[in-house]
Amino acid sequence: MIGKTTLALCLIAATAAVALPVQAADGPIRGNLRLVIGSRSTGGDTYQNASIVAQALSENIGVNVKVDAVGASEAFKTLRRASNGRTVMMFHDQSYLGELYGVNGYSDIFEEFTVGPTVAINPGDAFVAPKSSPYQTMEELLQAAGNGTRVRVAIQPGGVSEIGYSAIKNALKIRFPGTEENLVAVNTGSQADKNQLLFDGQVDLIHGSVQANEQYTRLPAEDQKAMKFLWLEARRETIEQANPEGIGETTREDLLQYVSPNVSVTLDGTQDFTFDKEFFFIYNKDMDPAIVAQIDASLAEIYAGGEIQEIQKRSFFIPNFKPSAEAQVYLKEKRDRYEVVIGSH
Repeated sequence: MIGKTTLALCLIAATAAVALPVQAADGPIRGNLRLVIGSRSTGGDTYQNASIVAQALSENIGVNVKVDAVGASEAFKTLRRASNGRTVMMFHDQSYLGELYGVNGYSDIFEEFTVGPTVAINPGDAFVAPKSSPYQTMEELLQAAGNGTRVRVAIQPGGVSEIGYSAIKNALKIRFPGTEENLVAVNTGSQADKNQLLFDGQVDLIHGSVQANEQYTRLPAEDQKAMKFLWLEARRETIEQANPEGIGETTREDLLQYVSPNVSVTLDGTQDFTFDKEFFFIYNKDMDPAIVAQIDASLAEIYAGGEIQEIQKRSFFIPNFKPSAEAQVYLKEKRDRYEVVIGSH
């Protein structure tokens, strides 16, 4: 016969066991997990972000997570076929911007797939001019275009690179109606292609990044490759989360002078346009919901630990974990906001 004290202890132990959270390692993911990304580059920000997260997931769940840089078109094709949970995808806002801009191979990710958790922001999206440019600020450039000067902007069409260009064009339409055609897109490819157009004097402004272009901002003004930042699209609060040392020889305080409200590219005449380039998971629509829950649980444990945030910040990424349900609502609202900007011209 069990005594009252023993019975009480058993009940306490049983209650404690029930109260314990389910550990991420207890979920259905076993063996290998393939993480395809929407980039072919193994040196770019998508691969860097995916690698950081993949390593953390591998250690937390106890599986082998392999990052596969297959490019956007192939990644979406692979995901359509992969309903068994062995393959998942990570990409950024290009995932929905490509569809809004009508790029081949893109569809409505909120309809065709399951959007998963966000993990990080790349705060480095920037617009860059030659140091020799007559425009010292973004406001001077806007004023010039608004007063009839043709301004040529090198972008990679159809996504993250173009959304900032669309925002500048929208701002011109609001502030100087009828002058937005003075802003001319020069469509090109890689960052190196955009840089070369600037070096050759073929454009007045390029879409770049803090990571790729900061080195050129350190060059003396007489150097043909010397550049200067005019505008960073990220929200001020995003840049404020970066490490104080910033990147290269450009500190966080240096970068803050290029974001709203210090630089104003109006969204609607009352508030400024901002854009955070965010990375998130995407799943096959028919994937087991238990796998979605397991990855959410694993990432929650990882971010609660704090180490991944330090790793991301060292690579000039801003940690930004949101579990799937929250991320789906957040990213859908974000998509709808930028659809208005894209449709305005």
